[in-house]
Amino acid sequence: MRIGVLTAGGDCPGLNAVIRSVVHRAVDNYGDEVLGFEDGYAGLLDGRYRSLDLNGVSGILARGGTILGSSRLERDRLREACGHLAEEARDFGIDALIPIGGEGTLTAARMLSDAGLPVVGVPKTIDNDISSTDRTFGFDTAVGVATEAMDRLKTTAESHQRVMVVEVMGRHAGWIALESGMAAGAHGICLPERPFDPADLVKMVEERFSRGKKFAVVCVAEGAHPAEGTMDYGKGAIDQFGHERFQGIGTALAYELERRLGKEAKPVILGHVQRGGTPTAFDRVLATRFGWHAVEAAHRGDFGRMTALKGNDIVMVPLAEAVTELKTVPKDRMLEAESVF
Repeated sequence: MRIGVLTAGGDCPGLNAVIRSVVHRAVDNYGDEVLGFEDGYAGLLDGRYRSLDLNGVSGILARGGTILGSSRLERDRLREACGHLAEEARDFGIDALIPIGGEGTLTAARMLSDAGLPVVGVPKTIDNDISSTDRTFGFDTAVGVATEAMDRLKTTAESHQRVMVVEVMGRHAGWIALESGMAAGAHGICLPERPFDPADLVKMVEERFSRGKKFAVVCVAEGAHPAEGTMDYGKGAIDQFGHERFQGIGTALAYELERRLGKEAKPVILGHVQRGGTPTAFDRVLATRFGWHAVEAAHRGDFGRMTALKGNDIVMVPLAEAVTELKTVPKDRMLEAESVF
């Protein structure tokens, strides 16, 4: 069998572990040939690929990023190409394509599957917002990075009697903010799922200071929004990939808190540092299992589906199910978080 593999969308820790696992399982166990398409779907459209063997993936298990490169492709361009991509894949001799990516990548994978391309998807997103899998690799690493950052910021906040507003990733789902905020003992957590009132944060800080605690740390997801009328903060424009360009809630909230409290408030934007670097052991293992099961699914002819973690088991779920809706933070998890700050 000739298997194509690509990584698309934003990078995250664990992508190389999946690529390595696909190559090892396919080459070692089945004697397959694996082609790595460069820069995501753009490489598939342009015919840019390279052969991947065991030597080519040696030493990449713990490496961040992706050796194949990644990019985002406008859905209109991909939609237009779907009609002939299956034919092009046959020209490459591709018997199965394994795209690794998040909601956008899997939506494109479904489109290609519907067009007749034999596809097995692998879910990837540090936001952990794909509904049909309990966890996605990269998320555990991102939570760890954000937690460590807040642990470090607490000491400087306390030394200077500051409020630190830490902005983490999470456009529409606040999983990183929720779990890193809880792990670091943040004093406030703001999520995209529920508009916040800065007055509540002001009250929290004032109560802490009245008890002799002269600092506070607030963790806010990049997609969090204040409740209407509570502070000035507008929505950004939509980019070519359909994503809102956020206006910087961390900076805006820090300014608002400083204005209302009369105390120094500093924004810390973690940004893409959450995507980079060495994946955690959990993410390496999950990514490796996803790659292994993707190859097995390809050999069973189990196409139009993706790998998913359910409990401790890896199962296959339809791509259509994977992209139906985002997995957002439910109310009961918000209540758990509120109980500890």
